[in-house]
Amino acid sequence: MSGCRYLLNWVPRKQCVSIDIPADINDWLFDPSSLTARLMKKCSGRFRVEVLSIEKTTPTPDEIRVLKLRYRSQAIIRQVLLYCDDNPWVFARTIIPVSSLRGPLRGIAKLGNKPLGAVLFADKSMIRGDIEVACIKPEHSCYVWTHHQGNEPVWGRRSVFWVRKKPLLVSEFFLPELLK
Repeated sequence: MSGCRYLLNWVPRKQCVSIDIPADINDWLFDPSSLTARLMKKCSGRFRVEVLSIEKTTPTPDEIRVLKLRYRSQAIIRQVLLYCDDNPWVFARTIIPVSSLRGPLRGIAKLGNKPLGAVLFADKSMIRGDIEVACIKPEHSCYVWTHHQGNEPVWGRRSVFWVRKKPLLVSEFFLPELLK
């Protein structure tokens, strides 16, 4: 489940003027603050994380490229659903290079059902890279990642986060239930 056959078309924010992004998702895609905190506020405290998988495997080629890893590098890939009550609102995929797990960050892959955002935004050394966006349509091989059962397009964003000068890539896909 770590890869998909076809790459997603990630677009930097600067180039998004040529993309028709629905107004109701635009604010979620480009909000630079903690998604965890925003979801918890919108959910009135009934927020939870469900871990789908944590495995050491090879990221997709575009994930390797954006993290500047060597070809076929291994990383810890954590995939979760973020819920409000029993409704999945966000699918999140985090790529943690093995080299980022040394030193103070060695426990970051063992968060269990704790939200990664709370850890990232609490660390004063954290720097967030540029946001890129993509839209996954149901026919795309990566659509299964989201665990969404409908046939609506799913918009996502990703950023490289630097914590104590160690990179990790966080991709977040906003499920249609969030916008209802």
